[in-house]
Amino acid sequence: MAKSETVTDGKPVVEVAVREWAELGEGPTWDPATGRLIWVDILNSRVHTYDPASGHRTVLATEQHVGAAKPRAGGGLVVNLRDGIGLYGPDGAFSWLVRDPVAGRRGNDAAVAPDGALWAGTMRYDEAPGGGALTRVTADGTATEVFPGVAVSNGTGWSPDGTLLYYVDSPTRRIDMCRMDGQHPVERREFAVIADADGFPDGLAVDADGCVWVALWDGGQVRRYTPDGTLDRVLRLPVARPTACAFGGPDLRDLYVTTARTGQERPHPMAGSVLVVRGAGQGLPGTAFAG
Repeated sequence: MAKSETVTDGKPVVEVAVREWAELGEGPTWDPATGRLIWVDILNSRVHTYDPASGHRTVLATEQHVGAAKPRAGGGLVVNLRDGIGLYGPDGAFSWLVRDPVAGRRGNDAAVAPDGALWAGTMRYDEAPGGGALTRVTADGTATEVFPGVAVSNGTGWSPDGTLLYYVDSPTRRIDMCRMDGQHPVERREFAVIADADGFPDGLAVDADGCVWVALWDGGQVRRYTPDGTLDRVLRLPVARPTACAFGGPDLRDLYVTTARTGQERPHPMAGSVLVVRGAGQGLPGTAFAG
């Protein structure tokens, strides 16, 4: 097992799971089929994997900026690229599932719903309001816009029973919640608001108790909100720009946090690495993309 580095700032202990200098680390996802963590460096067009049991790592270079990478049910990866949704087979062969290039726009965070569909976010490079969307993509490549006209589509997750959707459009400084009517979100409303001084909500994860964990860009922390929207836990981090979080490990109790170096004159030495807080909570089993 790779030696971990630790930072102690009271409790809990924050460890460096993967020492890296990612410009924009994002989208940690635990793949139970392989026992690996998958994450991306958007601006360096890299998909990383990490096996915490052995310390083994892999790096896949993509031809475009990659906002997210998720495991596929049959092996390989689905990726949210600049120009659409791509597929990597178990043999590494690439193909497009949805190709929809728009000048000045790229893929961002994404999540796989309980039914195996990919909910993929987009944004403009200049983060212009209305330039992005959240789109549901099925295994056959059918793409349906769920939330058009957003700015920076980010964290997306579902309650343990799949009846609620949580969603972040970062510049709004809100986590929104919707009731699911079949495969369609309805009754979108405010779930939690982040104060201006506390940063911007970015990627999120929902745990087995239905609590929502969210990374705060420029806030240097991960917060947990109970199902009624009450803030009940704050994990303070040594880096200013955590981007997303996910539970992983064989028992889904370790919280992995991706981080970024971009846009900082003097980033913390751990910025760009993947951090982990062991035993932080109890995660939910993920779903692989059905395509």
